Parts: sequence; C-alpha cells; structure tokens
Amino acid sequence: MQSDSAVEPVLLWLDLTRDRSTPSLMLQFAGYCTGRLAGGKAEVPGEEARQADMICVHFDRPDANGLNLLLDIKRRYPSIPITMFTVQHSEELAIWAMRARVWEFVVVPMENAELHRYLESLSQLSELRRTLPGLGRKPLLERNPPLPDCIRLTTGHQKHKALSKVMLYIEQHFRDCMDQKELARQCGMTPFRFSRLFKEVNGVGFMEYILGKRMDYAKHLLENSQMPVTSIGYEAGFKDPSYFARAFKQLAGCSPSEYRQGLQAPAPRDDSAPMADQGVLDASA
Repeated sequence: MQSDSAVEPVLLWLDLTRDRSTPSLMLQFAGYCTGRLAGGKAEVPGEEARQADMICVHFDRPDANGLNLLLDIKRRYPSIPITMFTVQHSEELAIWAMRARVWEFVVVPMENAELHRYLESLSQLSELRRTLPGLGRKPLLERNPPLPDCIRLTTGHQKHKALSKVMLYIEQHFRDCMDQKELARQCGMTPFRFSRLFKEVNGVGFMEYILGKRMDYAKHLLENSQMPVTSIGYEAGFKDPSYFARAFKQLAGCSPSEYRQGLQAPAPRDDSAPMADQGVLDASA
C-alpha cells in the first residue's frame, strides 16, 4: 500500500444507502486513508469536496436520483476522481459507470485482495495528483450516458422522467424568472401535483430548490471571482441586493462578504435553515 511517510489520501464519502451503512464501510479504510463523511443530505458537496483526493459515492441499490447526483458532482468537480461503491452489481451498471468516467466501480463487500488493489491504485493516483496538480483536470461532460435499464424500470425513475424536461430547463435558466404554474402546465400536471412530485423527487420544494441553485452559484462566484457582492447577487438571479444579503445569511449563516473572507479561514456555517415556499420566484425575490 503506501509508505509510512506518505500523506494519507483524503476520501470524501457520500452516503446514498437506505440503511446509512457508509460509516461501517469507511472503517475498512481506516489507517490507510483519511475519511470524511459529507453532510446528511443527498446533494452535491460544497467546499469540503475541493480538499478531497477522491469522492466516494456509496449506494446499496442505485436509483435515478443517485446516479444523476453523481453526474452533477462530476460536472462541478471535473478534476476530482470518483469511486462508485455499490451492493447491486450488473454489467450494464458497470458500463454506465465507465461511460460516466467514474474512476473506479467497486462492488461491496470487498474481499481483502480487492481492497489491497484499490488502496495501491488510490495511493499512486493521489501521489501523482499532488505532484502534478493539473494532471487530473478534465473538461465538463458534454453529455450524460443514458441510465441503465435496471434503473429505468424503477418507480423512482418514472417519477424523475416525468420532470426531466423541466429539470433541464431549470438547470439552464434557474437565474431567470421561474413560474411554477407554467412549468406544471408544460408537464401536463396541476400545480398541486407538480409541487408534490417535485418535492418527492428532489427532496425539497420547488422554490427552495431554485433558491439553493442560485445560492450555490453565488457561492461559486464568491469563491472563484473578484466580482463585487452586489454584482454577484444580480448574476445569480437576485435583483434586490438586500434580499440577496438576507437570504444568503439565512442559508449560509453569514453575509456574502463574510463568506468570501472566510475562504482564507473557514468558519462553521449552518446551511440547514429553510426558506419559505412561494408560487413564483422571480429575479426580484
């Protein structure tokens, strides 16, 4: 495996299992890697992902939401390799992982020989990435591989498919005015059914989801640009700087300026505070 003097690879774990069994899997890597468990929500990890040598996504039986989350992580952090751990094994799932450019597809439980092989490869990869930081950089995915049939046949995927058209629209236009009733009409649903299905599929309400997308984008600009805070608010879809500042502080636990300053000295933040749901979220909200 790795020498005693080598820096332990940092693994960031996402627990997408139903029985929350990831901590027990992480124990197999104790002593060889530094393991960190991402927050409880099934969402793209934040700043903690940038410090990881590997993002480990742990499934028992993968579903459409989980695989799409993996692709979202791949798009947001193209330079960080991803390992997909899964209890369910099928040839088409392994092919999907390969097409999605997952670094490693691992079926659990792992035999000792498989664990040893994985740790050897991980150690070599981590050392290479630290020596040549730009080596792992890859372009964003141009297209996503289609989900395997074993996933598409599940009820969860059918629900996700019903919203797939508007989810793509939201991904491209979340900074613009969003009319929930109009999106419901495009899906052939009543606003009530659309709202209920959206929350069932995504885990949060429509307005909270849009607000989260805007806040993630604002954080990205705060982290990676020198734009003034007011300009960042406008760019993220907020026409009212005061509302942007209030909403940011409610969700992040600090003002946008404090968030940017804290990048040099990170401070704990509470991202769990919910925002009130509304029927229409426009650029002035």
